Amino acid sequence: MPLKNVIATDEAPQAIGPYSQAIKAGNFIFTSGQIPIDPANGQIVGGGAAEQTARVMANLQAVLAAAGAGLDDVVKTTLYIKDMNDFGTINEVYSRYFTKEPPARSCVEVARLPKDVLVEIEAVAVVEK
Repeated sequence: MPLKNVIATDEAPQAIGPYSQAIKAGNFIFTSGQIPIDPANGQIVGGGAAEQTARVMANLQAVLAAAGAGLDDVVKTTLYIKDMNDFGTINEVYSRYFTKEPPARSCVEVARLPKDVLVEIEAVAVVEK
């Protein structure tokens, strides 16, 4: 069995650079940052921070599912947001997806995100082999 496996799915946006959607290494799954691209049409979803966060979370779920995991397996997330004024809105949507035992988390405001989106989220999950 390889030390690491590349995870790929058509249910989430394809990589827009030289990276994988996720890598499974042992019991760990490391996702790349997900942005609010609709995988069906390749376009950024309309609306504001709430709509974009919901799409990001759907993309994250799809990548985790392709790796044999779910949101309950996530132990750490990192949120990159364009404007800290959107923190409350993003947090409200995010909290709908982590209802039981939310993972550890970091959240930082950044100057710019790919395709000028408002939010990007990456995750680390742990699963049984």
